[in-house]
Amino acid sequence: MDITQDTVFIPGATSGIGLALALRFQAGGATVIVGGRRQDVLDRLGSEHGFGTIHLDTADAGSIRDASAEVIRRWPEVNAVVLMAGIMVAEDWRTDRFLATAEDIVTTNVLGPIRLIAAFTEHLQARPSATIVTVSSGLASVPLRPTPTYNASKAFIHRLSETLRLQFAGTSVRITELVPPAVRTTLMPGQEVSEHAMPLDDFADEVVHLLQTQPDAHEILVERVKLLRFAEVRGDYDQVVGMLNASDPHAARD
Repeated sequence: MDITQDTVFIPGATSGIGLALALRFQAGGATVIVGGRRQDVLDRLGSEHGFGTIHLDTADAGSIRDASAEVIRRWPEVNAVVLMAGIMVAEDWRTDRFLATAEDIVTTNVLGPIRLIAAFTEHLQARPSATIVTVSSGLASVPLRPTPTYNASKAFIHRLSETLRLQFAGTSVRITELVPPAVRTTLMPGQEVSEHAMPLDDFADEVVHLLQTQPDAHEILVERVKLLRFAEVRGDYDQVVGMLNASDPHAARD
């Protein structure tokens, strides 16, 4: 991905990590299109920052189909898609009340990226150089007790990314997996002020630096996420699981 010249579509870029990266990509020279559900926010971001904007609900198959077609029609040069949208909600699987929440997470975090890739795959392969950026999590490698479906959804994204990299070999499309640690956003209640989470600007700056200095990297790994990402490789998986779930403010919640 070349942020100095690519045309990048980021569904889920109206706040948090997505918006922070959108601003940096644009500052680097990229043309940026942001997608989201709230039209008032999209209008403000378009006015304030000059982003292209598209109304999109990543939990709705029809919305993904229509919005993706509109992006390709309006910006036919689009050659990068960053699959940013996702939700994270605590669940308790010891009762059946978790089911609706789990289904919502799967719809957004698993079906959303699948549907977006389906909508863009032929277009991107027709571009001379293109990138699909998937977004997993350090929790794909080490589980956080309160969020089983979120953890599993990100493990799915990790394995999907590795497999798609094999399928797209020999094409013009690169598969790059962004693997965030906990970052100070509103993804979970209180996370934006958590001392256990990485400051948003620090994370976004490090991601851009890695994209610029490691253009061929399969995974974008800030230093802070490596504790989780390589726990099993190092052989300290059980200790890291224990540490993560002892330190997280949600870990003791029943």
